[in-house]
Formats: sequence, structure tokens, C-alpha cells
Amino acid sequence: MQINLEEMGGISVFRVSGDIDINSSPDVKKSFDKAINAKKNKVVINLKDVGYVDSSGLATLVEIFKNLRSLGGKLKLTNLSGKVKGLFEITKLDKLFDILPEEKDAIASF
Repeated sequence: MQINLEEMGGISVFRVSGDIDINSSPDVKKSFDKAINAKKNKVVINLKDVGYVDSSGLATLVEIFKNLRSLGGKLKLTNLSGKVKGLFEITKLDKLFDILPEEKDAIASF
């Protein structure tokens, strides 16, 4: 799993590749905790290259969402594969997260 960060006009864009599962969730959380601690309150997570998310991955994303929201921040998810999007729909997390089809749409929505 790899996470790349790009700052774009006050928006932190994280591009994640690989699976978000029990093994990688701690690294994902650590990466986002750095952004939250640095007071980055506009965050986009691009999941284009994520093929699989397990329950611990979902829990990590929910925790990131709650931590950002508690600081007045906003989180947008983008480029979900059909499989990952289906998981969000089955768990009803598509109602919690702001999910946009493309990264440019997520950035423009701030």
C-alpha cells in the first residue's frame, strides 16, 4: 500500500494505492493523523487504485472522517471502484461520506 500527498490550494489530496485492510489500516491512519495534526481541514482521498477495503479499513476511514469533522474539517472521497463503492453502499457509509466521481469534482466542491 502506498499513499501520496499533494497540496493543491489549501486542499490535501491523498492518492492511495493498494488494499486498505487490517495490515495497512495503521499506516493509513498515521498518514492522515499527520495531516489532521497539521490543521489540514480540507482533505480529498482518491481511491482510484484501491481494489479492496475490509472492515478495519472502513473503520479507519470513518475515524479519519470523525477526527476531521471534530476540527471543522471536511473529507471527500473520490474515484471509488465498483467493488469499493458497492461496499460503501451495502454498509450505508455512502450516506455518511461525500463521494464524488472524479478528483477534480472533489476539489471543486470545497
